[in-house]
Amino acid sequence: MLINTPASLPPSSRFQLAPNLQICCMLNGMWQVSGAHGSIDPEKAVESMFTYLDAGFTTWDLADHYGPAEDFIGEFRRRLADRRGPDALAGIQAFTKWVPNPGPMDRSWVDENINKSLRRMDVDSLDLLQFHWWDYNDERYMEAMGHLGELRDEGKIRHLGLTNFDTHHLQRIVDDGHQVVSNQVQYSLVDRRPEVQMATYCQDQGIHLLAYGTLAGGLLSEKYLGQTEPGRTDLNTASLSKYKQMVDAWGGWELLQDLLLVLKSIAGRHRVSIADVAIRYVLDRPAVAGVIVGVRLGVADHREDNAQVFGFELGPEDLDKIKSVLSRSQDLYQIIGDCGDEYRR
Repeated sequence: MLINTPASLPPSSRFQLAPNLQICCMLNGMWQVSGAHGSIDPEKAVESMFTYLDAGFTTWDLADHYGPAEDFIGEFRRRLADRRGPDALAGIQAFTKWVPNPGPMDRSWVDENINKSLRRMDVDSLDLLQFHWWDYNDERYMEAMGHLGELRDEGKIRHLGLTNFDTHHLQRIVDDGHQVVSNQVQYSLVDRRPEVQMATYCQDQGIHLLAYGTLAGGLLSEKYLGQTEPGRTDLNTASLSKYKQMVDAWGGWELLQDLLLVLKSIAGRHRVSIADVAIRYVLDRPAVAGVIVGVRLGVADHREDNAQVFGFELGPEDLDKIKSVLSRSQDLYQIIGDCGDEYRR
């Protein structure tokens, strides 16, 4: 059953991630409040969250290490309940991550960290806790999964997910009996590594992918069409720096320009933006439940443009044009490895 969806977004903007958890397919990514993308005014940031909610963008993606992101969610929840009543809280979803340093994973340590997120976000239960692990050689991540499963059974966590796990280690977790509903991975027209193994395995297991980096930090937009290759000083956010390196490995600036030209022609036919086409492409991939798009709370927003994603479809001709460019790119799976391997090299 669909929850009440604001009229600005169609029912197709919703996805049933779990039996009792429905989300907006375009999640509001809060990495941008971490401090690595410029300054954010806390008051303006929290107030701007109401505009996203009212436009139908009800789902937030954050992490324990994204600066004040969890605190922003907590304050937003308090203001929402005060202004619209406690029942209004059922209309938002907030997914956080736990990203511990490898080390002892006894129950008390796991409890301490999850309780901290609960306090900061002002919730009794986390909608989705996404677990990340830096070093597979330290196998105590399996111990942590066991404790997180216990916390889910006790009600402090509604659902468990993973972040940047590769297919092999995701399978190990599943084979050990741990239930996860999602894995958050980098997925874009530039980085299609999930298509090699991850998507097929997730489809078989009923696990959903939450995709980030879909706009390559903004490089997949009109802003960079026809522009000369940016130098290091021009890459003034963590996202731009990160995804420019990905573009370099994928095929370089000239190939990116070819891709942007093709995306521009497709966007023009559908009367949308390049970013909309890039997002629609990934949303249509197998096993993908949602795409995480970064938000600059209180600074700038692209809500009106992003809403256009749900008003068009990519046809065979569009996909053939895209494929003609992608076929000339490098194989990032061979260069980098499976999903998340760039964090473990």
